[in-house]
Amino acid sequence: MLQLINTADGSHTLRHLGLQETYHSVHGAVQESAHVYIQHGLHYFMDRDQPRIIKILEVGFGTGLNALLTLVDKKARDVEKSYDTVEAFPLGEAIVKQLNYPACLPEKDAAPHFMALHRAAWGRPVRLGANFSIHKTEADFCSLPLRAGYYDVVYFDAFGPKVQPGIWAKPVLARVEAAMAKGGILVTYCASGQFKRDLMALGMEVEELPGPPGKRVMVRACRSCK
Repeated sequence: MLQLINTADGSHTLRHLGLQETYHSVHGAVQESAHVYIQHGLHYFMDRDQPRIIKILEVGFGTGLNALLTLVDKKARDVEKSYDTVEAFPLGEAIVKQLNYPACLPEKDAAPHFMALHRAAWGRPVRLGANFSIHKTEADFCSLPLRAGYYDVVYFDAFGPKVQPGIWAKPVLARVEAAMAKGGILVTYCASGQFKRDLMALGMEVEELPGPPGKRVMVRACRSCK
């Protein structure tokens, strides 16, 4: 059962009533995603590496907000983006149509892009625009095989470790780290102590960065280039 909620920046989030967990911050859904995943993930990697193609892995497609912000991002417009995303429980179209993210963004094409993301077929790559392709996988991420040494940027956006501990467990994080390219980065809203210790134990360089509204810090981790 899902409940539609207005957040502080005017954009929606959903509350999963069974887990009592929200998909995005009640302090501002669009602000959170833009801050954590676009500014400190996508843009950071672009500024650092000047890539022509960026291979992105998203853990938790959820509402599709992170994918939408990536697709319409002006800074990354001319960079090829290969976007792989995993979701165990896709949202139905009825609830998707209620989400107001396109109305909260300045891009005029946000609305058709948002619906195209959700209507894209599962299980195969789908081209959406000149420089964006998405491959949505409906699966339990904890048991999903991942391509080794492949991803440049990981958006780790699962429900929090208190309600979904398995996906934040060290064996799963080890698989994510192994799937990242050398120098690849992982960004997430979560800054729990055990999570950071596990990333460091895997040899990753872990940074605490200022968080989005309502959250003191977030985490960015980089896979060793060695």
